[in-house]
Amino acid sequence: MQDLPHRYKATATAATDGDVGLASDGLANILSAPPREFGGPGDKWSPETLLVAAVADCFVLTYRAIARASKLSWVSLSCEVEGTLERIAGVTRFTSFMVRATLDVPTETSEERALLILGKAEKNCLVTRSLSAETHLDALVNRVQSR
Repeated sequence: MQDLPHRYKATATAATDGDVGLASDGLANILSAPPREFGGPGDKWSPETLLVAAVADCFVLTYRAIARASKLSWVSLSCEVEGTLERIAGVTRFTSFMVRATLDVPTETSEERALLILGKAEKNCLVTRSLSAETHLDALVNRVQSR
């Protein structure tokens, strides 16, 4: 890892109507639009879905790093995140993220240890640690035959 601080840049470009173009050096450009709930078409990534995806992505990458450092054998991890957007005291914001993680491990891997590392990933995800919303983890560990 490089020394901190790290800086990340992105650019959003839009006209009076239509999609918003999102860009960052070295990355593929993507288009975004408001979600259906805010009158958008619902067929593009929105700031809301990008934020929820960032929580899921960060959780998986954090788990991967902690599992590697812990020398835990695992096969695959699926993470579904549901963000809840509410208006409280006149302010619309995300109030919670439900992280549903399903981890497949070889039969010889300790389920207790796998759950412990999933919990560490939840607590150490830098995205959710940077947000004020609560995060809840619902984790499931499946034992699968080694390939």
